[in-house]
Amino acid sequence: MSSFLVRAATALGTGLFATAFANASPSCLRDHTPYKLDFDTIEWSMTIAPGAECIQGLRWSTMQIYWVNVAEQPKGGEVVIVGSGFRYIAKPDFSGPDKFTLTVVGKNRRTEGASTVEVTVSRSTAQVVATATRAR
Repeated sequence: MSSFLVRAATALGTGLFATAFANASPSCLRDHTPYKLDFDTIEWSMTIAPGAECIQGLRWSTMQIYWVNVAEQPKGGEVVIVGSGFRYIAKPDFSGPDKFTLTVVGKNRRTEGASTVEVTVSRSTAQVVATATRAR
């Protein structure tokens, strides 16, 4: 293991990495600008209906992902690491807002590094209206 990976693992701590199989889902992320793997922190926002799920990849074209870690778990749902991406599953009674944090470690072109991705989750009003209409 390279000395960078040893330092990154020490700095990030050890954790359990869960994986799951993923099915396609509609785009639920808004404002998801690329991170740089330059020890940067970026903020993404997500809109989701109660009981729904969002699957999002984390790899950009010039990057190689070594691992992804859930640094902060959400309170209104669950995050599962899926390969070099994640799946967020909102609880059936999700009313928002929610937040979780991911740490991504890898290589961007020739430079190894890490990024912190902070994701804020809000309840989708469009899907809530559709759910309320169906219930009548």
